Amino acid sequence: MASDNAAIAAGEWHPAGSSRSVEARLIERAGEIAAVPVGGEKPLAGAGLSWVEISGRVGSIPRRVTFPDGSIFETWDNDGVDRYLAMRGKGGAGLVHWLEQFRLRLIVIVLLAFVLGGAVYRWGVPLLVEVAIATTPPIVPQLMAKGTLEALDQTTFSPTKLPDDRRKDIVDGFARIAAQSPRGAGAYTLNFRDGGLIGPNAFALPDGTLVITDQLVTMAGGDTEMVVGVLAHEIGHVELEHSLRQFYRAAGMTGLIMLIAGDVGSAVEDVLVQGGGLLALSYSRSAEAEADRRSVELMAKAGYDPTAIARFFALLEEKLGDKSDTNILSTHPGTPQRKKDIIDYSRIISGQSDPDLQ
Repeated sequence: MASDNAAIAAGEWHPAGSSRSVEARLIERAGEIAAVPVGGEKPLAGAGLSWVEISGRVGSIPRRVTFPDGSIFETWDNDGVDRYLAMRGKGGAGLVHWLEQFRLRLIVIVLLAFVLGGAVYRWGVPLLVEVAIATTPPIVPQLMAKGTLEALDQTTFSPTKLPDDRRKDIVDGFARIAAQSPRGAGAYTLNFRDGGLIGPNAFALPDGTLVITDQLVTMAGGDTEMVVGVLAHEIGHVELEHSLRQFYRAAGMTGLIMLIAGDVGSAVEDVLVQGGGLLALSYSRSAEAEADRRSVELMAKAGYDPTAIARFFALLEEKLGDKSDTNILSTHPGTPQRKKDIIDYSRIISGQSDPDLQ
């Protein structure tokens, strides 16, 4: 219980309807709250607690005590006002101030940013990717492929060392497979390279440029059909536009990051000019499965063993120890499950005339 003339807080008193201010103290006297001038005792304004309006506490915003005559006492001493109210059983800082202490608005904004970013990633980016693919002029994938191959030739690849007759066998098989594609054989170009540190690999660029390394051909031994099966897989990536999709998805994520974090300098220019097609050389598991199935279909149409690419994955297991879900150079994650799926799909293809297998 406060005694008479108990000091509450120091501040300024403003007469009703006036901008004038008087340095004053807020005190309790004879059961009333009063504003008295500093150095004086005569109240400037006063009333019982139930007749005055005390603003709630919100952070460090000044507290306002409004008297019945319209005059206002304003103080920065929020703690002093809270102590007085607590003594009178009127609570303290209140829920609004407690929430403000935890920066509620900032938390809400951050959560909304995450939700919005997740929504854009889940629905916005895929939609924009499809629109971009539908409106992409042919020159764009050509420039991407040219820049990527030039970058790899300068940093990683060297000219092929395969004998001419070995290359001819593979080129003939490749032409036979490419002819089965709706795009036609003329839409694809096969390039041989010594892979260097990359080792055994093959990949397709968005415009239909395919690259196969000497190391992969050497690992295959004399099994040209298996090499052709791998190339059919890469043709599948081009047909289904996986490379272009992956590139636009990466570009979309770059744009989303730039939107959130601001300008990231010449990143977009680097992606487009300095071989951005490299972003397209890593596919999702579903994209790899689709390309595997397309290899089976193309090989069957060309009269080859449709399961030839399964032998490639078996070779990866034997030569490189790839018996798990880990990636081999990201472009060819060979696993026992993929072998099984290829063989199963080949059976479905060969049995399409059987109603039970439709």
